[in-house]
Amino acid sequence: MFLGTHTPRLDEKNRVILPAKFREALASGLVITKGQDRCLVVWTSAGFADYAATLRNAPQTTDQTRRYTRTLFASAHDDIPDKQGRITIPPTLREYAGLTRDCVVVGADTRIEIWDAAAWESYLGDTEQSFVELDREVVPPGTTS
Repeated sequence: MFLGTHTPRLDEKNRVILPAKFREALASGLVITKGQDRCLVVWTSAGFADYAATLRNAPQTTDQTRRYTRTLFASAHDDIPDKQGRITIPPTLREYAGLTRDCVVVGADTRIEIWDAAAWESYLGDTEQSFVELDREVVPPGTTS
């Protein structure tokens, strides 16, 4: 499980240092791709394979499925972190997420999200107000939060 918020910087070679506590889970490989809300999503290789397997059950005859899977897989990039825990962000993904220098790496349960720092702050400003309402909509009844 990936948890927490971290603030690395994109270096001159377009690499991000992953938080130390995430590195062991990603040491054997990862997949980075476009995420929702203009962030990037980092999966373990196994986690991405599991997610891809669930997508195979979606009806391939629908336009929504085809558009989603094309975008997801076409933008996917596999990598293995170096000894310092750095991964390279490809140019198309940097552009998509608006990454320049200051980044935010967010643990999001089974995946990691990478955000431009200003975009993350804006997102938080927009969503923290509705967090309580979202709790009532998202969390199954009988579950405490």
